[in-house]
Amino acid sequence: MILHYIYDPLCGWCYGAKPLVQAAQAVLPVIAHGGGMMTGANRQKVSPQLRSYVMPHDRRIAEYSGQPFGEGYFEGLLRDHTAVFDSAPPIAAVLAAEQMGGRGLELLGRLQSAHYVEGRRIADESVLFELAHGMGLAPQTFERAFRTADTEGHIRNSRALLAKVGGQGFPTLALEHNDQFTLIDIGPWLGKPQAFAQWLSQSLPDQGSSISVAACGLDGCSD
Repeated sequence: MILHYIYDPLCGWCYGAKPLVQAAQAVLPVIAHGGGMMTGANRQKVSPQLRSYVMPHDRRIAEYSGQPFGEGYFEGLLRDHTAVFDSAPPIAAVLAAEQMGGRGLELLGRLQSAHYVEGRRIADESVLFELAHGMGLAPQTFERAFRTADTEGHIRNSRALLAKVGGQGFPTLALEHNDQFTLIDIGPWLGKPQAFAQWLSQSLPDQGSSISVAACGLDGCSD
């Protein structure tokens, strides 16, 4: 049994699901698939309009999940009109970390905290390298893996998987068992990572459903 986690590093609900994914790793293999929500034409510069759009969603995520959002994010990053939200560089960083001893999800968690708590610009290579090096990933090896990652191909494959399993956006969690996929409704588990891990360890759901609390689509997040 494998848990597939289709995520985006700039998706607030993926950050809300971070404790669930971490708890699941103690139970079964978890494979991360970066969906590229904010890539290409969907890259966005930080603006007052973007801040006004995301803040109500972020507050709702905090309420449901218990995940902290810092002043460095709300009053720092979301007011930095020189910053650009681009999913591709952090996805490339996660792919590089995965090559280095399977530490992709660990780096993803660090990037999410850096973004949503500290207000760091995780689309900037210098920030990505600093955070990876802070985790003990060898600088030259990491930077080489980062620059050679097939990020575009990975995103294409992730979106194909999202369509295959019937997911509606990010995050999508799907269990694979005997080549069959079952979508997980994470709504009842937000803020309850240990209960989620126990449920995973006990049984497969009879039938899946798409995430009902919210989803982040390719054009952004929605309730």
